Amino acid sequence: MQIMQSTIVVNGRLTGPRSVELDEPVTAVDAAVQVIVTPRQTSQGQSMLDFLKSLPAGTRSREEIDRQVREEREDWGN
Repeated sequence: MQIMQSTIVVNGRLTGPRSVELDEPVTAVDAAVQVIVTPRQTSQGQSMLDFLKSLPAGTRSREEIDRQVREEREDWGN
């Protein structure tokens, strides 16, 4: 019996010495997997916009960000 192997490449980040957070879900596999860690490096020619798009989504709401901006402005002392 030959087992067909397929490779699914998903970017992510280490969130601890034994934890990985994936950038997208993997639903095609319901079995033990092998994880190979290859650090990603941004290229010199990568645009700032591409770099920003590659970052994970934030967890703060618009209201939280607006509140922080308002508090920072209030601390400026006019």
